Parts: sequence; C-alpha cells; structure tokens
Amino acid sequence: MTHQIRYIMVGGFLGAGKTTTLARLARHYTGLGKRVGIVTNDQAADLVDTNSLRSQGFEVGEVAGACFCCNFDELMSTMEGLSEGERPDVILAEPVGSCTDLVATVIQPIKRLYNATFRIAPYAVILKPSHGGRVLRNDSKAGFSPKAAYILKKQIEEADAILINRIDELDQKQADELSELISEHCPGIPVLRVSAKTGEGYDALTELLDQDGDFGRRVLDIDYDTYADGEAELGWLNSSVHVSSSRKFPLDELLLDVVSLLQDALARTGAETAHLKTIGLWEGFFGVANLVSSTTAPELSLPSNCDVQDVDVIVNARVACDPEQLEQIVRTCVEQAGQRHDAAVEFRQTQSFRPGRPVPTHRFSDPE
Repeated sequence: MTHQIRYIMVGGFLGAGKTTTLARLARHYTGLGKRVGIVTNDQAADLVDTNSLRSQGFEVGEVAGACFCCNFDELMSTMEGLSEGERPDVILAEPVGSCTDLVATVIQPIKRLYNATFRIAPYAVILKPSHGGRVLRNDSKAGFSPKAAYILKKQIEEADAILINRIDELDQKQADELSELISEHCPGIPVLRVSAKTGEGYDALTELLDQDGDFGRRVLDIDYDTYADGEAELGWLNSSVHVSSSRKFPLDELLLDVVSLLQDALARTGAETAHLKTIGLWEGFFGVANLVSSTTAPELSLPSNCDVQDVDVIVNARVACDPEQLEQIVRTCVEQAGQRHDAAVEFRQTQSFRPGRPVPTHRFSDPE
C-alpha cells in the first residue's frame, strides 16, 4: 500500500494561536520519529510565522499572496516540495486567519483529487477567548463589525473539533462560559480546552488528530459577499525592517516596545487589533512578540535573551482600519522604538492592503 501523508490543518481566527500549536504538534510528531513538514499561508510575503517556525528548526513551505483556497495549486506544489527529500509522514498546515469555507475549498478537493496521497485528520479550529467570547455573545463591543464576526463564526461551524486556547489564562467560570457559548452556537461539535503555550490538553488533542475517519464533511452555506466584506474591513501589513545601533541593546525590549507602541497608537484611533506580531532575527537567534487583541497585554511569546547591535525585524499587523493609516502608524511606532534604543531604522519592504474577494480554485458543496 502506498505510504500516505497525514494532512493536519489547524484553523482559527487571527491571533488564535495556530503557529504556536503547529510548533508544539511538530515537536510531538518529531519526537515520535515521524518526518514532519509545515505549510504556512498569508496574503503577502514576509510572514513572521514562517520565519519563527524555520528558526525553531522545522522544514517550512510558504504559500504567499493568497489563501490556500484561492491558491490551491500552489498549496499542493508546496507540499510536494516538502516531499522532495524524504517523504513526510505528517504535514501540518496553517491557513490564513481571516479565511473560512476551508472544508469545501481545501479539504474536500484534497480528498477528491489526491486521495491516494493524503489521509485527512480531523479539522481542528482554535477559538481565542478574547475575541471569540465577545463575538459569540454578540457583544456590541466585540471590536469587529458583524461581517468580520461572521468569518469567525463560520470558522468554528465547519470544524470537526473546536479548541479553546489559552486555557491557562482563564478561570473555571470563564472556561465553562466559553464552552457553553460554543455548544449553543455549534451543537454536537466536540470542544477541547488547551493551552498552546503550556501544552495543557495536548494529549487529548493529539489523540483526536490521530483518529481515522471521514473527517472534513461540514460544508457550509457561505455568503461570499458578507465573507468578502468582512475580510476587506481588515488592514493588512507585512513589513521588513533593519535596525542598527552603535551600541548593543536588548532585542526582546525592542520587540515589546514595537508592539506596545502600536497597541497604544491603534487604541487612540479606535481601531481593533486582530493580531500584531513581530520577530527579530540575528545570527541564528530570534525573538517574537505579539498582541492578540486590543484588550490584552503585549506578550514576548518567544524570548531571544540576547543583546544586538543590528537586527532584521519583520512586523505583521492585521487591524480593522485603513491600510494606509496602518502603514503610517507602524512606521511611526517602529521608528519610536528604535529611538528608545538609539538605533537607526531602515524600512526595506512594506506591503499594506485590504484582502481581495476570495475566489476559490475548487469548491465542492456536496461532501464526499
């Protein structure tokens, strides 16, 4: 029998914790002696997630410029590229956090067109408490319009299992309330409580992902006009920057300064943050800082613990505001962060835009 690759796709809204989850899963399967490949996805190049995962030693392919569903052929060629050396046993895939309808446009096409090559694992979707709870409660202060909230709701509706992440930051009452909200909105879909940061709940998650069965069958009726409008409300920015100084400075402080200054500046404009993430790369060392919502604190998710004189920094921002305004705010805040460390800032490449209307390569509305 032909060796099949286990295809594990983990979805979820922007800032849900997908990259940290994939890294933890990659370590798990590598520890079992399996060969693992990872595929990341973004609407533009210069993705923090790709650089972060590669810096942790994983083999990573990137599909940039469009989501998996709209660039399906590149997804398949990227996965094939991961197989050029030794064929992986497991491929972990991270779709763009503003995408939904992935069962009909990614999982079903793989099942129908590449059934001999891949075995489909249960499709797990992560819910981040900060936005998920507010959206499911239909809170008027959810931070996003109903059209953007529509995407988050549809993401969890098509899941084989829903993961409440950051369980280490929630008390029992908060976790129970989220579980009840999910069960009311998505009756019958299993709910797991996990922490990508600490690993809590991951034995249950890997047990779920190792199951064989007919997964990826929850094909939804999607209003593509609402979906497109919801995506277009987000300003999208990827920027690569070089920071240099005549003296050494703490890289982790610089990264946290960038994120903290951005949080304050965006709060003054009333723009809701879906996700901010920045990585600093220097001679084999790296650090990552991020912000997952306007109401949470900036976090140094992967400390570098090093001092640098010059460093390459990548900033990714997904914010509900005009992309031109977002670019100006990012430039100002990064320059201010550099000034705090007596460092010069050189912007090398910046892409800022609103995502275009999704146009899937394939869409199968009748699950196989």
